[in-house]
Order: sequence, then structure tokens, then C-alpha cells
Amino acid sequence: MKKILILILVVAVVLAVLYFSWKPGKPRTFEELLESVKKGEEIELVVAGKTSGRVDKKYTCDGEDVSPPISWSTPPEGTASLALICYDPDAPRGIFVHWVIFNIPPTLKMLPENIPKKGEVEGIGLQGMNDFGYLGYGGPCPPSGEHRYVFILLALSETLDLEEGVTAEELLREAEGHVLGYGEVVLKYGRG
Repeated sequence: MKKILILILVVAVVLAVLYFSWKPGKPRTFEELLESVKKGEEIELVVAGKTSGRVDKKYTCDGEDVSPPISWSTPPEGTASLALICYDPDAPRGIFVHWVIFNIPPTLKMLPENIPKKGEVEGIGLQGMNDFGYLGYGGPCPPSGEHRYVFILLALSETLDLEEGVTAEELLREAEGHVLGYGEVVLKYGRG
């Protein structure tokens, strides 16, 4: 009986040491997730006919607030789906996501202008939640100054097992390890 008690005590001490010394991994930030998916073949991305410059007013809250047309070069061989995120890295409270769209068929070479603000868009893909709190595209609307708007397209080796309404962060976590290539365009917009 004494040996059993000693054994229980030893196991309890070992478990206590493990419990109090275990430190979970620090959750990665949005920026770290973005950097982890920027790999593979380069894809040429064009947003509303531009690879740099300013966002046309039409695609902002000061205009029609419709999504811009986006085109890209042929994705890498083995691409099963594409995903696109648009975000503002200059927002006062940190990164502000303007658009999440994924499971875009690899046979498409572009997204048309004015994609409906709903979850599933037939023949195009699924849309996630933007930081305005609704599905689909929400155009630039900086509170002050000029902000950058980053459009990043990911070529993925699989279709993502995600539902409409996901966040950009959830999409990036799911996309990790499946990126074959990416393209990026940075445009600017200020309301002054």
C-alpha cells in the first residue's frame, strides 16, 4: 500500500511540473499569417487595370462601393482553387479587412466588377466576412489620410473546406501549407 501511495505521489508531482511548465505557442498575428502564405510562383495581378497607383473612387465608400474587376496570369500547375483578400494595413486599430473571397475555380482568369455582396456567388466562389461586418466587398473608406489597400491572390493546391462568412484570418490558417503561388497589388486611397 505504501508503494502505491508513493507511486501516486510521484505521478502527481510529475504531472504538476508538466502542467505549470507548459507554455502554449503564441498565436500568430495576421501579419505573420500573411507572410507565411507569400510563397511559390509569382502570379501577375491587376486590379481595375492597375498594378499600382490609386483606387478609383467608384470602388470606394465615396463612390459606388462595388468590387473592382481583378485579373491574373495563369496560376501554377496543380492549382485547385484561388483565394483573394483585400485589406488596409494602415487602419487606426490595425489591419482592416475589406474583402475575402475563396474557392475561386482555377479556370477563371478574372473576377468581374460588382460581385454581389452575398456568401455564395455561382461560378465564382464563396465570400467571407469583411471587417464592416457583412459578406462581400466593402470599399476603401479611410477615416483620415491616405491608406494602402493590399489585394493578395493565393493559388492553392486544394479547395478550402470552409463555409461562407469566414474571416480572412480563418482563411489564411486553412490555406497554410497549400499555397503554390501568389500575386499582390497595393493601391492607395485618401478622402481629402
